[in-house]
Amino acid sequence: MWRLRRAAVACEVCQSLVKHSSGMKGSLPLQKLHLVSRSIYYLHHPALKLQRPQLRTSFQQFSSLTNLPLRKLKLSPIKYGYQPRRYFWPARLAARLLKLRYLILGSAVGGGYTAKKTFDQWKDMIPDLSDYKWIVPDIVWEIDEYIDFEKITKALPNSEDLAKLVPDFDKILESLSLLKDVFTTGHKLVSEVIGASDLLLLLGSPGETAFRATDHGSESDKHYRKVSDKEKIDQLQEELLHTQLKYQRILERLEKENKELRKLVLQKDDKGIHHRKLKKSLIDMYSEVLDVLSDYDASYNTQDHLPRVVVVGDQSAGKTSVLEMIAQARIFPRGSGEMMTRSPVKVTLSEGPHHVALFKDSSREFDLTKEEDLAALRHEIELRMRKNVKEGCTVSPETISLNVKGPGLQRMVLVDLPGVISTVTSGMAPDTKETIFSISKAYMQNPNAIILCIQDGSVDAERSIVTDLVSQMDPHGRRTIFVLTKVDLAEKNVASPSRIQQIIEGKLFPMKALGYFAVVTGKGNSSESIEAIREYEEEFFQNSKLLKTSMLKAHQVTTRNLSLAVSDCFWKMVRESVEQQADSFKATRFNLETEWKNNYPRLRELDRNELFEKAKNEILDEVISLSQVTPKHWEEILQQSLWERVSTHVIENIYLPAAQTMNSGTFNTTVDIKLKQWTDKQLPNKAVEVAWETLQEEFSRFMTEPKGKEHDDIFDKLKEAVKEESIKRHKWNDFAEDSLRVIQHNALEDRSISDKQQWDAAIYFMEEALQARLQDTENAIENMIGPDWKKRWLYWKNRTQEQCVHNETKNELEKMLKCNEEHPAYLASDEITTVRKNLESRGVAVDPSLIKDTWHQVYRRHFLKTALNHCNLCRRGFYYYQRHFVDSELECNDVVLFWRIQRMLAITANTLRQQLTNTEVRRLEKNVKEVLEDFAEDSEKKVKLLTGKRVQLAEDLKKVREIQEKLDAFIEALHQEK
Repeated sequence: MWRLRRAAVACEVCQSLVKHSSGMKGSLPLQKLHLVSRSIYYLHHPALKLQRPQLRTSFQQFSSLTNLPLRKLKLSPIKYGYQPRRYFWPARLAARLLKLRYLILGSAVGGGYTAKKTFDQWKDMIPDLSDYKWIVPDIVWEIDEYIDFEKITKALPNSEDLAKLVPDFDKILESLSLLKDVFTTGHKLVSEVIGASDLLLLLGSPGETAFRATDHGSESDKHYRKVSDKEKIDQLQEELLHTQLKYQRILERLEKENKELRKLVLQKDDKGIHHRKLKKSLIDMYSEVLDVLSDYDASYNTQDHLPRVVVVGDQSAGKTSVLEMIAQARIFPRGSGEMMTRSPVKVTLSEGPHHVALFKDSSREFDLTKEEDLAALRHEIELRMRKNVKEGCTVSPETISLNVKGPGLQRMVLVDLPGVISTVTSGMAPDTKETIFSISKAYMQNPNAIILCIQDGSVDAERSIVTDLVSQMDPHGRRTIFVLTKVDLAEKNVASPSRIQQIIEGKLFPMKALGYFAVVTGKGNSSESIEAIREYEEEFFQNSKLLKTSMLKAHQVTTRNLSLAVSDCFWKMVRESVEQQADSFKATRFNLETEWKNNYPRLRELDRNELFEKAKNEILDEVISLSQVTPKHWEEILQQSLWERVSTHVIENIYLPAAQTMNSGTFNTTVDIKLKQWTDKQLPNKAVEVAWETLQEEFSRFMTEPKGKEHDDIFDKLKEAVKEESIKRHKWNDFAEDSLRVIQHNALEDRSISDKQQWDAAIYFMEEALQARLQDTENAIENMIGPDWKKRWLYWKNRTQEQCVHNETKNELEKMLKCNEEHPAYLASDEITTVRKNLESRGVAVDPSLIKDTWHQVYRRHFLKTALNHCNLCRRGFYYYQRHFVDSELECNDVVLFWRIQRMLAITANTLRQQLTNTEVRRLEKNVKEVLEDFAEDSEKKVKLLTGKRVQLAEDLKKVREIQEKLDAFIEALHQEK
């Protein structure tokens, strides 16, 4: 201001001198005016007044230092020509005195104002350290109690005080008017004053030199000004860009130092140097809530609306690369053009002292600074994805939960989804495209989900599929962030750079977005490190024409700015929605508790896992009960079961063929041979099968028998499944058959009946066996000939034609047996012919095969009745047995055979009982425990076996309580952080 007034005074002096100069009338031409006067003329003339070009910039730092003022650029003053030095010492002396006065006053005023402005600027430059309060000692945050900053601020001069310090320009004008009379002596004096004024003008602000006139005329002046303005604008833009990048590097350096400091502090806390225990981080608490919600069945109208960052994009658009840049590690499996993301991957980013990754269901930590651990992590993710994919499918909706911790990571939860495809290729399931769309829609339908839409910048925008899908889910773009990847390839290959600007501004797509970003994901080499990609990205954008020409803004580029923006948006969405979600679950919990009280008032709330533990204890108790079975009970059921299994073979294949022989020697020989063959080939195996079936029956009896009022039918399916799986896995000891074969062979070779009691027991055993066979034979004959006369009269039943033929044949055969009671077991051919002719004479036509079948049953009944009569005669034959049937017509070799069979059964049952109690019961108990452990790890199996409304209600109630508790803890920690 004071410089302008000085210029005005100089102008008045010049006009006064012109009026009083001799020989000068009227106004002087503009070309003849002095250089200073001509400059003043240009400065104040309304038609020639030039506007200083305003500096327009769209650069904005997207960080905590957003309000950091840019450094004022100073152009070096331009010197025009050589001005001759004038030696007029009074004028020079006056000019120097005036200049000295102005410098002193200006320094005083400017110094105070500059001090206050500098303090305000540096106060705004201090970053927000609220997130790191716990690192700095408490005395720093309490320093305002000891220093009164408001008092210091008030002590600085304000605008009114500064106005008082400004000199009185009216007095300066009076002083200059006095000097006017002194300089009226001649043109030389005026020239000296104008020279001094010219010198003062040249020493003014650099911006004023742009308005100087030259001695080359008005046309050359205009051309020079145009060139000068263009150069200055280019220079200003260039320096502004360098300043922006300089602040970017400063900020990155500060963040790196902060990361190292944070890492050091966390490491000290891990070693126990600080006694203060670190609380669980907010993002970890939030991730636990999401993990619980992922297993929650969305019933009772309560859905999961908690925010997540959902990463969607076309296949090979660079989703994985963007996530890895945000996570600062190459953690995902890669494939050249092949679909690698086959199921959603939830990545929780949090801050920690070490850069590590771990799965939700595993305790192993992968060190992301080591290439071996990175390779192992990628392999593990790929294995989990393939495990989730069911047979016949290509993708799976099951989520893999992964936590990534490290110094300086932005806290957020991201979900990487399978890439959207347009065509199903060979090797994929036919419904792969629809499945990917349904999975993506399920995540994006969440009204609080942040959609990170990834678009490949190196391909035509018209080929994009994901943008239409995102615009359907979020038509207003209130929660969508658009990311253009591979910008380096786009800038290199796209002919029109304005097309990239249209993409990044959302003008080329129908979708809208909350923000637009451009990133570079490396040079396409999968072996590139994250640091190399970051350096390449910064170098590209530093030299990119898109940034220099203001097509892209500084806060819209680099994955670092993207990470900051997504994190801020994520936490904003969390703070806005988490309390509303907590209220919804409180209402759901009340409804579930009310329903349980009304339906199951006397039962404790047990979820599926608790019910499984209760059933597991009951099953193990029942298995232990097998060891409480008495040896007598084991031997009785084993002996009875074994005889039921071998009785048919003993009667039909051993006893009957031997009994039909003519003498005792042949009988004994036949019996010994057949017993030896039976023992070597069949008997041991049959005995082991009987023992294993007996063990299964006893085990099933303990598992399934009702327990009275304590019995809970909800466990029946589980117990049945455990029983079947345990029996399926159990195998009898292979050495059991060999040992049994020796024992059974020795038992069958013994023929020495020691006392009458054993003899009577053998006779009783023989009678039971023969009586059971006789009853079976009677039933077979009755079925063959039909009901007898009593049943026909009493129950009104009739015989069929075939039964009548069988009855006539039976009667004819019985007549033949009455004539010869010692008839052999087989009919001769002439006997068959005789029987057939006798029947034909009575009008009954029969076939020889029918005669043979009927004869078998008739003779079998006749033989068994004869054997039973002989058994009664042998009751008193023990005396003859002791004398080896010498001089006796009574021979009881068949009784000895049944005694040998009975003794073999008793010895076999005893041996099997010992194997059961000593070995097999324990092995079965071990198998049951293994089956229960396998079922405990198989959640699908537990859901299938433990079902019902009661189970589902308890399960939902437990989950809702757990979700509510975690949400309440998270909300409390969120308020404390504020």
